[in-house]
Amino acid sequence: MLLFFLQCPSVCFSLQEILNDTTVGIFRNCKELRLRRASIRSCPVSAEAFRLALCPHRLLELDASWVFGGLTGADVVSGLASNAECRSSLQRLSLSGLRLDWESLEANGGVRVGFSSLRGLRTLNLANTDLNDAALEDICTLPHLESLDISCSAISNFTALLTCKNTLRSLIAHRLRQLDMSPAQLLSVFSHLHALKHLDFSDDHLAVDSDGRDGDETARQLLEGSPQVLPLLVSLDISGRKRISEAALRTFVESRSGLVFLGLLATGVSSCDFLSTQKNLKVTGEADGNQVCEALRRYRDRECFIRVALTHLYSLTIDTDKPQPDVLKLVVSGMQSHPTSLHVHLVATACVFNLTTQDLAEAMPISLLSSTVTQLLHTMKKFPNHQQVRGMLSGSKGFHTGYGMCSTQHWLHHPGEERGQRILGILGLLAIVQQKAMVGVVDSTLKFALSALWNLTDEMPVAARNFIECQGLELYEEVLESYCTEPSIQHKVLGLLNNIAEVEELQADLMEEDLLEHILSLLQDPQVDVEVRYFAGGILAHLASRPEAWTLEDELRSTVLKQLSAQFNIRCESFRPFCPLLQPCQPTGVQLWAVWAIHLMISNRPKQGK
Repeated sequence: MLLFFLQCPSVCFSLQEILNDTTVGIFRNCKELRLRRASIRSCPVSAEAFRLALCPHRLLELDASWVFGGLTGADVVSGLASNAECRSSLQRLSLSGLRLDWESLEANGGVRVGFSSLRGLRTLNLANTDLNDAALEDICTLPHLESLDISCSAISNFTALLTCKNTLRSLIAHRLRQLDMSPAQLLSVFSHLHALKHLDFSDDHLAVDSDGRDGDETARQLLEGSPQVLPLLVSLDISGRKRISEAALRTFVESRSGLVFLGLLATGVSSCDFLSTQKNLKVTGEADGNQVCEALRRYRDRECFIRVALTHLYSLTIDTDKPQPDVLKLVVSGMQSHPTSLHVHLVATACVFNLTTQDLAEAMPISLLSSTVTQLLHTMKKFPNHQQVRGMLSGSKGFHTGYGMCSTQHWLHHPGEERGQRILGILGLLAIVQQKAMVGVVDSTLKFALSALWNLTDEMPVAARNFIECQGLELYEEVLESYCTEPSIQHKVLGLLNNIAEVEELQADLMEEDLLEHILSLLQDPQVDVEVRYFAGGILAHLASRPEAWTLEDELRSTVLKQLSAQFNIRCESFRPFCPLLQPCQPTGVQLWAVWAIHLMISNRPKQGK
């Protein structure tokens, strides 16, 4: 991957897991590497490493959002401004989640340089920063500023926006807790933003630090006001605002034929009948699945809205009978965006429950199921003691279907996985087997689960023990009886039991008279498929090979040994398990069975497979 970046004259570099002070140093040579677009989002990069590696380049775009490692917004701006080319070339800058911290820069001998020094800026994202009114005044002098995000900042006054009224096309001003302007003052500013096409004036209605009444009143008056206010508007987001009437909303929409988006989540008016007649208008709300999914797409970074959307999605999917992979993908995305929010993960887990019940998971893409399982494992790690989360994960048979199908491949390639995760995988697969066995169905899903469990326990004593701990033996005994005419099922079941029989410390768990007599009957029946008879013989040979571990009647062991001596035409896959069975001290029947198995393994090797 690094070679690819080295060969490209213009690259976008965003590698959270490997990008740090050391690796970013590869870009110090700006003569050989012409870096134009860079993303160090959520990476551990210090101010010094940033200055040396990225500032010398003639950047067009930079995303330094949520960087940790000591880098501040002041460091970024002053560093970029130190490059004369960058001052004019940089068009897009995102510093969301950073402290601007001009005071610290000055205290360390740095020179305070404002955003206005970056004269080429067209798009600036300062959401979730300590941006204040003075800095906003400086920003608004930028001659080409088109898009500005000041959400969740310390802005108290919008008046500075009038300076860029002829260029500003997009303003995102979500949840401004310190905004101190009357509705009349706010509308006055809005009425002068002649070029504005996108306005986000939404609010977190769940927050308790402000009642947002002035903002709500501003939204109401904007809807009820003259269409001459913001005449070019094509996108308006007022999600979370209250006191909005359906009549005002209808008037606003009908007076703006170019409107393509309305944010109405948690406003109480998204269910207006006339909205359904606006075919070209996308809406975030809770009236139907389309509105909820639109909210999940647009509000990925806003916990307050994700929580609301997921809550409504749960209600909408309780009785769903149609696979919805696109919706499941949105749910997982919301969880990934808010890894520490118990509220998000609790309701998202409930949505996963609904979306993967019964046979719905089987119709999902395996890659989506894999990412879902991975995310839910992270959820369990993050909230290990929350019973409602764990209960939701373990209670859905349908979820376990998807869980088992996609998690198996992970554990096959990562045999050292944590015990809890491995057990969850086995439980998921056993849930599939139980679900299918209850109705006696034979399909690809059942065969997949049985093969997966067989593979998971192959030369994996720990996994075999986990299988027993999960009551797998009891279930498999029932499956053997239920599928007595299905060799494709029987040989997979016996294959796993043979894996257990190979582990000396687990052989005692197989010492069940009814189980062994059933396996013996399979070995004796000439009508039974040869693979079934082979595995039946393997199980019995391993158990009979250690008289000191045999806990059942001696007569049964004698019968087993006699039948083993009479068997032939069987095959196996590995020499290793048979070495102990060939020792001189072993009974003749045990030795003969091992020899036959090795012979047939060699002669029939190309035909093998599970």
